Amino acid sequence: MARLAFAAVGVTVLAALPLVVSAYTVSLLISILAYVSLATAWAFFSGRTRYISLATAAFVGIGTYTVALLSDHLPLPLVLAIAPVVGFAVAFGVGLSTLRLSGVYFVIFTFGLAELIKQLVIWFEINQTKTLARYIFVNASGTLIYELLLAIGVAVIGGVWWLSQARLGYALRVIGEDEMVARHVGIDTTRVKVLVFAATSAVMSLVGAVLSLRYTYVDPNIGFNSLVAFQVLIMALLGGVGRPWGPALGAVPLVLLFELLSGTFPHHFGIALGLCFVVIVYYLPGGLMGLVDRVRGRAP
Repeated sequence: MARLAFAAVGVTVLAALPLVVSAYTVSLLISILAYVSLATAWAFFSGRTRYISLATAAFVGIGTYTVALLSDHLPLPLVLAIAPVVGFAVAFGVGLSTLRLSGVYFVIFTFGLAELIKQLVIWFEINQTKTLARYIFVNASGTLIYELLLAIGVAVIGGVWWLSQARLGYALRVIGEDEMVARHVGIDTTRVKVLVFAATSAVMSLVGAVLSLRYTYVDPNIGFNSLVAFQVLIMALLGGVGRPWGPALGAVPLVLLFELLSGTFPHHFGIALGLCFVVIVYYLPGGLMGLVDRVRGRAP
């Protein structure tokens, strides 16, 4: 109960922040909350099953383009409800056909999936609409976007915490340890992997849809930015994928760092991102939560 009360107070404080901070700070907090949800969703599937997905950008882009295509024709709440459904449907179909792959083959396929969808969108826009840009005319304030992302973040972290202690969470961990053993103990590994992959992808599409409300226009390079997949992966690894709140812990400092680097070294951001990845993998293989556990283990 004490933890729930503390969490409730924390969420209340976060919800009130837009009333007392600057517009720039709200914009920064929007980025943090978006990556908290993305990293947490990514880690729930990939961190536990060890099926490393680089398709995050694909599903964020699906959410972005759902808003770009439908916001002129449907009410915004309905558009935001449709985005995760589209993401779930695409991920479900992809999962059925590809989650029999494993290891590097799955990694390569998911990265290729994001690039394939991006190129298909580019081809369609050039040949059908004769332009790459789509304008988004939605009257959404920074505060509204912030509150939506805060609600998503709370729901995702709370859902992952609850599911981690349920049979589904244990099933994912067994799959990650040894998928053959998981089958022998009666786990329907295909169903579990496909459903969780689709559900976490739906979260990514919803986040992409909400984030698109910040933009005046989008194009495929904005909507399907491949850097997003690597940023989310690094954040999850930094925080630690073994705890529900680990990826969120990793997202906060890295969003701040990326904001600093993109402003200070805009032409060397990719190099800085690669260096962050090397440092985290080499020096923090268990993430910050793993470091905390090691320190506690050494404490008298």
